[in-house]
Amino acid sequence: MNRIPAKQVELLSKVPLFAACSRNELRDIAKLGTPIEVEEGAYLTQESKPGREFFLVLDGTASCRVRKKEVRRFRPGGYFGELALLYGGVRTADVVAASPMELLVFDGREFRSMLMTTPSIGVKMLANLAERLTSSNGQYSD
Repeated sequence: MNRIPAKQVELLSKVPLFAACSRNELRDIAKLGTPIEVEEGAYLTQESKPGREFFLVLDGTASCRVRKKEVRRFRPGGYFGELALLYGGVRTADVVAASPMELLVFDGREFRSMLMTTPSIGVKMLANLAERLTSSNGQYSD
């Protein structure tokens, strides 16, 4: 049996996206993802490239850039990459590690499994996505 570090479950419990999850659900989510560490300056996503992963920030900060202009920062508890997985398209932004980072990364199959086994996550993700789209209305035009 895979042992999930208590620290990882504790970090997940503080992520607003997973607020309604039980400890068992949090352990199941942690089992799905792959923890990785990246150095400052690493490109996590590239605009117009295919998207195959969903990223959950456990520690550190990432800069989200559209046409080289920073539009958002992702901090612990933040996440990105869901858009390309939800619609099967390309990345809409570059996301670059602004500091050394710890991430939990889900491939497409793991991401779908997370959404299917814990529907409350999908509902929260949709609400967050709608909020991000509403707040960015006109923000990306030249």
